[in-house]
Amino acid sequence: MTASELPPHQVLVVDDEPMLRNLLCRLLRMEGYDVLEAEDGRTAIEIVRASEPDLVLLDVMLPARNGLDVLDDLRRTSNVPVILVSALGEEADRVLGLKMGADDYVVKPFSPAELVARVEAVLRRTAPIAVEDQPPIVHGPLRVEPASRRVFLDGEELMLTMREFDLLAFFAANPGRVFSRDQLMEAVWGETWFDDTSTVTVHVRRLRAKLGDDPAESRFIETVWGVGYRFRP
Repeated sequence: MTASELPPHQVLVVDDEPMLRNLLCRLLRMEGYDVLEAEDGRTAIEIVRASEPDLVLLDVMLPARNGLDVLDDLRRTSNVPVILVSALGEEADRVLGLKMGADDYVVKPFSPAELVARVEAVLRRTAPIAVEDQPPIVHGPLRVEPASRRVFLDGEELMLTMREFDLLAFFAANPGRVFSRDQLMEAVWGETWFDDTSTVTVHVRRLRAKLGDDPAESRFIETVWGVGYRFRP
């Protein structure tokens, strides 16, 4: 199957404002995406379970259950990439969204070109990887499988978000090397989407929690004070 014959990526748009939701759906369809839509969090969770979309555009300010609650539910059972869309653009709001498990955060109002670029960037990182080019990376009890995007610790599979996996795979492929937050942002994210690199700190903290890694006595991700982080082989 050639690239032109591949089915379009499926994106779920979750927003309670009909006009904005219709606008986002129309914009994404114009770009060739297969689009699903939901007006509330409960419906969004049901659609993710039934259809397994490639990406979710999730509004934060939803009625009844806000987008962060929905994101928390999704992260318990799915690693589907999630881009939060919100009018709340302060650094604390962005960091909170990332800590909850979002892969990106878009602030309203946004340009159509920016939104499409964000969607494309997230989906690009989930593109299939050739198995023969990406053998498993094993460090003691930790096994990272780039081809299948799966991680096992002591034989148990870990549920990582797309960005958490990318960050861990990069660390595991470069053991012993020290990387600054700027270097990690460039290597894993590909672009500096925020004014600072706090997103790297947030993702490292989340990774450590899932790895059962104590920052004070690290097994895997070690803080090099004043510099950045190092993966311990």
